[in-house]
Amino acid sequence: MVGMGFGKIKKAIIPAAGLGTRVLPASKAVPKEMLNIVDKPAIQYIVEEAVRAGIEDILIITNRGKGVIEDHFDHAYELERNLEGNPAKEQILEQVKAVADLANVYFLRQKITKGLGHAVLCGQSFIGSEPFAVMYGDDVIINDEDPVIAQLARVSEEFGCGVLGVNEVPRKDVPKYCSLGIEPLRERVMRVNEIIEKPTEDQILSCYSILGRVILPPEIFGMLEAGCVGTPAGQEYYLTDAMAALGKAGKMLAVDFLGKRYDMGNKLGILQANCEVALRHPEIGADFAAYLKALAATLG
Repeated sequence: MVGMGFGKIKKAIIPAAGLGTRVLPASKAVPKEMLNIVDKPAIQYIVEEAVRAGIEDILIITNRGKGVIEDHFDHAYELERNLEGNPAKEQILEQVKAVADLANVYFLRQKITKGLGHAVLCGQSFIGSEPFAVMYGDDVIINDEDPVIAQLARVSEEFGCGVLGVNEVPRKDVPKYCSLGIEPLRERVMRVNEIIEKPTEDQILSCYSILGRVILPPEIFGMLEAGCVGTPAGQEYYLTDAMAALGKAGKMLAVDFLGKRYDMGNKLGILQANCEVALRHPEIGADFAAYLKALAATLG
C-alpha cells in the first residue's frame, strides 16, 4: 500500500446540491449550507477549514435555488460602501470583505441529481490529474488547532493513497452511515479493506463510519464512470462503491480524526452546533453561558 506519496493537496470539492429535506421548512428558501452557526453560515466553516489546511482552489457543487451561496463568497460592494467610514463598523467590514478573499472559490451547478458520486464526477475537469479533498456540505467539523482535512492530507501525502475521515459511532447509528472493515496500521491510522453502505445489523464490520471528509486519487473518476448503476429514475453514481473498490485494491486508508462534527442536515445537529460554538464565541460566550445557567435553573 505504501507508495511514493502524493503531492500537497491543493484542491477540494464541496458537494452542496442536496435539497435539505430533513430540515424543512427552514431549507425551503435558504440552502441548508447557508443556515447559520451563530454568525457565519455553515459552508463558510467548511471553506475556512480547507483554507487553514493549505487548500487553494475550491469547487462548490450547487443546483437550482442556491445562488445565495455564490453571492456569499463574492464582494457585496453596496454593503461594504455602507460600512466604510464608520469606526464602529470597521471590524465587521473587514470580516465581510475577508469572506470574498478566503480562497479561489468556484461554482458548478449539478443540473441533474444523480448521487454524491455524480457531484464529485462533475468536478473532474476542475481537478484534472491531482489528488483532491472532498468535504461534504452537510458536515461542519471543528478543530481549531488542526483542521480535519489537514489530518487526512498528511497521511495521504505520506502514503500516496486515498484517505477516509472516520470516527466510531454508536452501533445503533452505523446503519445510517456505513461500516468499514479495517486493520490498524498505527495510532489513529487504519487500512481499509471493505466498506458496506448502510449495513444491516448482521453486516456491520466495525463501528467506524465515514463522516464528511475524504481525500481521493484522480483515478476515482474513471471508477465512478465505470460503476454507474442504472435505477428506475435513471442512473446514479455511488461514491462509496468506488471508494470500496480502492480499499479492496489496497489503495485506501482511514484516519480516526480529531474534531467535533456537527450534522447540518439534521435539526438537532444545527442546534448543537449553535449552542456549542456560541459558548466559545469571544463576543457572546460568557453571556450565553450565563443565559444557559439561568435557563437551567428555571427548568429545575
